[in-house]
This record gives sequence, structure tokens and C-alpha cells, in this order.
Amino acid sequence: MVAHLPSNTMNEETVQDLPPSAKLVLKVLEYNGGLTQKEIVEKSRLSQRTVRDALERLQESGVVQKDIYIPDARQNLYQLDVETDSEAETADDQSAALLD
Repeated sequence: MVAHLPSNTMNEETVQDLPPSAKLVLKVLEYNGGLTQKEIVEKSRLSQRTVRDALERLQESGVVQKDIYIPDARQNLYQLDVETDSEAETADDQSAALLD
């Protein structure tokens, strides 16, 4: 019997439990790729405070990752943190090997 460790992939349960503002921010990132907080505010038309709260929730859920925005290091770049199927399979294989 092989036990699977939880992976950091976006699933429907995680998204379903998020508030509507976080779901909107998630969709904005899906459609536009990596964006700064200011760009998310402009595209979503949500307030800066609402976007900040949504991003915190999305990061806590493991759905969004925060990186340094290279053109201006004072800002952060937010993007989806989704494993591809091959990465998930590799992680499962590695987990199974560790547990054997």
C-alpha cells in the first residue's frame, strides 16, 4: 500500500471555500499570468485592501506564489502556483520511493 503525501496543487475544494474576491483575483491571474498587486487592482477593479486580503488567502491556500518583481524590487509578482501533471507524478513517485 502506498500513501500519498498531499501536494500543493490547486483543487476545487480549496477554491470553493474562498471568498468571491479571492476567486476573482484567481481568475485575473489565470487570464493574465503573473501580475503585481497594483495591476491586479486595476484589472479586477477591487480595492487595494480587498486585493491584498485575497492574495493573502490565496497564498495561505497554496494557490498563489509571491516572487520579486524584477523591474521594481519594491513590488511583488503574484502568479498561480500550479504543478503540471508530470511534476505531480514525479512528486508521487518520489513520495512512494521514500515510503518503501
